[in-house]
Amino acid sequence: MLDLVYPSSPAPLYPRPSVDNPGSQTLPTGEMLPLVEPSGLVYGQASREWCHSGSHVLHPVVHLHIIDRLGRLYLQKRSLTKDLLPGYWDTAVGGHVSYGESIPEALFRETSEELGLSAFNPVRLCTYVWETERDSEFVFVHAIVGHPTLRPNAEEVSEGRWWSIPELEEAIGKNILTPNFESEFQRIKDQLLAML
Repeated sequence: MLDLVYPSSPAPLYPRPSVDNPGSQTLPTGEMLPLVEPSGLVYGQASREWCHSGSHVLHPVVHLHIIDRLGRLYLQKRSLTKDLLPGYWDTAVGGHVSYGESIPEALFRETSEELGLSAFNPVRLCTYVWETERDSEFVFVHAIVGHPTLRPNAEEVSEGRWWSIPELEEAIGKNILTPNFESEFQRIKDQLLAML
């Protein structure tokens, strides 16, 4: 399966000095994200802030769907403190890959941080590019089957609950679910059900 391929020495920092911006490059602060080609090749690194500033550099994220044997999907409600789509229902786990991490490392870190779950066996379902006005994400989608004990982190998640497939289909297009989740759910619904 596709994973990230890092260079042997640290990748260059972005944004790079240019004709339009010839000044000296300032060192970024905060979380650093890998910049990737669709092949998974890492060619640079940049701050999360710059990646979300309309630069449209492709950077990887991980998603985890949790489906139980009754065919219900666990969703998290995004915290009201989130800068993007606060209060919307979203994928059980979603987060950025930090520079230097592999896809599995990021998936397990994010799942532990958001839901307190660290022992699970994910299946990769697909990868795709999700573009918005703010950024371009290379999404690595995973799923597990079961009904694990979950302890949502209140800083990340305001609540969580299990949704039936008909409930999810009814909620699509009603500003309840994030646009990314709606698109992704329609893309992978059959794969999720085939796991049961």
